[in-house]
Amino acid sequence: MACFLFCTCSCEKESNGLFQQDDVVFNGTEDDTSPQNVKLPDIDLSHWKVTLPIGNPTSIKPPEILDYATNDVLKTYMYNDSIEGALVFFTKPGASTPNSSYSRTELREQLVAGSDSYNWTFKDGGVIKGRLRMNETSRDSSGKPHRVIVMQIHGRLTNEQRDLIGQKDNNAPPIMKVYWDNGYVRLKSKVLKNQDASYPDLLHTDAWDNDSGYTFSEYVGYEPFTIEIRASQGEMAVTLNEIHTHSYSGNNMQKWGVFENYFKAGNYLMATESDAFARLKYYNLEVNH
Repeated sequence: MACFLFCTCSCEKESNGLFQQDDVVFNGTEDDTSPQNVKLPDIDLSHWKVTLPIGNPTSIKPPEILDYATNDVLKTYMYNDSIEGALVFFTKPGASTPNSSYSRTELREQLVAGSDSYNWTFKDGGVIKGRLRMNETSRDSSGKPHRVIVMQIHGRLTNEQRDLIGQKDNNAPPIMKVYWDNGYVRLKSKVLKNQDASYPDLLHTDAWDNDSGYTFSEYVGYEPFTIEIRASQGEMAVTLNEIHTHSYSGNNMQKWGVFENYFKAGNYLMATESDAFARLKYYNLEVNH
């Protein structure tokens, strides 16, 4: 079983009243610049690439992502808050991926650094765990904060499956989306429209529909919280703050086993208004297989 523990450090030139000094972000007071007051996020980016809301869109993978503190393209969207010890993900409407109308500053797991071609199945299993918090987000016309997807398990077709069903790319549905939704953590998964669907029909994206969703009762607001997703053959479980767990099993999970998967984490903003934005902080992030 391979294991990746993610931890790194760098920073942004300017954001939310902070400025860069010697590759560390401070708030400008003398005491804060002392080494003992510097906190660094526990996130190793060596097995992640990041997609940004610019370009077509723009993706930066290892090893270039490791230099995000000094990368002029990256540092606007991904930087350190060394007072809180967090990696900040900032996004706003802009470029989106071919299968979405929303923009993101979001990490995508790469089992082999630099390549999207190596992924895992539920039979292989996987665990992702992160501690994060919503820092700030814009609001819609009714005054409600915009939603943000903060973690995912995304499906992927193998090249053979893609060719079998005549699809132009390897895209498959996300089996798990974890939302920050007005201060609560909400889950959305997938269910087969036809529970009797078999291979290869269940490879088609339109064979799957959204489930009714599940919202944890605990209010997290703008405070730090922990999310863990565990996937194994025929099962998936999501735990909030190491206390509250919502589990998935049965026919949908069993049949999902035909897909490859990869983890995602970051700031996937569910808004397209020109003045929309979100700023999300991750304190730590780890993945195990």
